[in-house]
This record gives sequence, C-alpha cells and structure tokens, in this order.
Amino acid sequence: YNSNDLAMFMARVYTRNFDLICFRGGYHGASPYTLGLTSIGSYKHGVANGFGCQTTMLPDVFHGPWGGSHCRDSLVQTIRKCSCSQGCCEANDQYIEQFKDTLRTCVPKAIAGFIAEPIQGVNGAIQYPKRFLKEAFQLVRERGGVCIADEVQTGFGRTGSHFWGFQTHGVVPDIVTMAKGIGNGFPMAAVVTTPEIANSLAQNLHFNTFGGNPMACVVGSAVLDAIAEDGLQKNSEEVGAYMLLEFAKLREKFEIIGDVRGKGLMIGIEMVKNKDSRQPLPAEEMSPIWEDCKDMGVLIGRGGIYNQTFRVKPPMCITKQDAAFAVEVFHAALMRHLERTAAN
Repeated sequence: YNSNDLAMFMARVYTRNFDLICFRGGYHGASPYTLGLTSIGSYKHGVANGFGCQTTMLPDVFHGPWGGSHCRDSLVQTIRKCSCSQGCCEANDQYIEQFKDTLRTCVPKAIAGFIAEPIQGVNGAIQYPKRFLKEAFQLVRERGGVCIADEVQTGFGRTGSHFWGFQTHGVVPDIVTMAKGIGNGFPMAAVVTTPEIANSLAQNLHFNTFGGNPMACVVGSAVLDAIAEDGLQKNSEEVGAYMLLEFAKLREKFEIIGDVRGKGLMIGIEMVKNKDSRQPLPAEEMSPIWEDCKDMGVLIGRGGIYNQTFRVKPPMCITKQDAAFAVEVFHAALMRHLERTAAN
C-alpha cells in the first residue's frame, strides 16, 4: 500500500492543504502514514499515526442506519425494504448529509482530498449507494481537494463489468492507486494521476530507490497481457455473477446469512445472529464454519469490523466448476453449523 502513501503526499503537496477524509471501515495500508486512513480498530496499535486524517460515516446500506432494496450496483440487493420512488435513493441522501456534516465540522474550508475504495475490501465487500461517490467527489472538489480511488483490490477487471472499480460509479478520480493485482504476486504498486498533479512532485525533490525498475515494469506489462489474452475480466463477470446468485439462494435458506453482495469476483457474505437484528454472528460461531470450509478444501477470507463477513475473492482465472464446488462446500459447512447449534 505504498501507493497510498505517495497519493496522500501528492494530494497535500499539490493542494497545499493538509486534511484528508476517509470512510470508517476503510483499509488503505498499515504504514505510519496510511494508518491514519485505515479505520478498522484491529489495525490500530496505540501509536501516533496519520495526523490530519478525518473519518466520515460509511454509507453501508446493509448494516448502517439507512439502506434499502435498490441502493447498490449489484445483482443482489439487501433484505432491507425502502419506500423510495423510481430513481430516488433516500439512504444516499442521508449519507450525503453525513458527509456534508463532516465537511462542516471536522475539516477546514480547504482540504487536501478524499480517498475511498470503490468497494471496501478488508471490511467485507461493502458497497455504497450508486450515486454516493459522484456526489461526494463534487463536494470534495468544491473544497479544493483531490479525489483518490484506491483500486488495490477492485482494479484490473476484478469487478467484471469494468476494468476499474471507479468506473462503476461513473466518476473519474484525480489519483488512482493500485498494487497486488498489478503484479499477480510480484511486489509492486503504482500511482496514476494527471500531469498537473504529478508535476507538483517534480517541483519538490522526491524519489523512490526501486521506482520504475525494469523488472517490475516487465512483470506489470505481462500481467496486463495475461488479463487481456485469457479474458479474465469477462471471466470475473460471468463466474462472479454465478457465485453471487448461488450464495443469494443460500441466504434464503439460512437465517444466519444476513447479506450477500458484491460485483464480479469480489463478494461478501455477512453473517448475522438473525435477519431481524442484523447483529454480527459471534466469533465462536463464525470460526467453526470457516475452519470447516478449509478442511473441505476451500479457503475463504474474513473481514468486517466484527470479523463477521466471509470475503470471497478467488483468483480471476477460477472456473465455474471451481465456483460450484466452493458454494457446495460453504453450504455443507452451514449445515454442520445447524447440526452443532441443534445439539447444543
């Protein structure tokens, strides 16, 4: 996540402002600088970090105070109902009001910028209302700030419909950060921005010993070729849609599956005590399900503030057969959970 370090630095040098806004639940790195943007308690270590980073309410339409049944850009919507008329999203309006409140109360009139993941990764594939980022970006730019899209997890075709996650929101960021997917396991990251913003660093002495090294550049180029040649973006869209809809069928069967969400091969399954309360499933119930999946041959991630969300982010070359196997294993693990709770 060194790319986010550089993006923060760039935003401040370019705007000559200091304050940055980030979402609660966001993950942007664990270096002393980026830790200010990372807003998940388990990554905080009680040391001074990231001055000038202000958090704002996460527009989470499943777990947050407002949400409904048409909010997000996903084949699967929340179980929450709403009374919004066509083309209107009351939840979005409420979350934008919260964003405005942060601008009014927590930061000066001029800010350095705002950073967001198009879909939150570590926090469990959280998706915002469809229009939120577009409106938020406008508010930030009115304050002189730049808009940063953290594409470390969403970039390179993982969301299926687009190559970049920000494209699904109809926005164009001023700075885009990327890593992980760019190297397919090789350690590299990159920051893409406008000539004007990049030029602000040319006026100030700044360098990176390993920046632009030829080997990394060859790796990045080869990865881009493979994504195109193997049709991995299309595969993400097709296999991801299949998995998402299959997991949604399980949500109908099991009371402890509160939400299924995501796009392409970036899927979150949020586990709850019950659908009415939407309270997180406790760790002592989450962990055995997770371990059962592993023992049956499927590795699934975990995320969320309470570690209550299964994160499904398989390699983009996964086949439909692999996906069907993963869903079947998850189903079997849930059945075992039911047996355990019945025995208790």
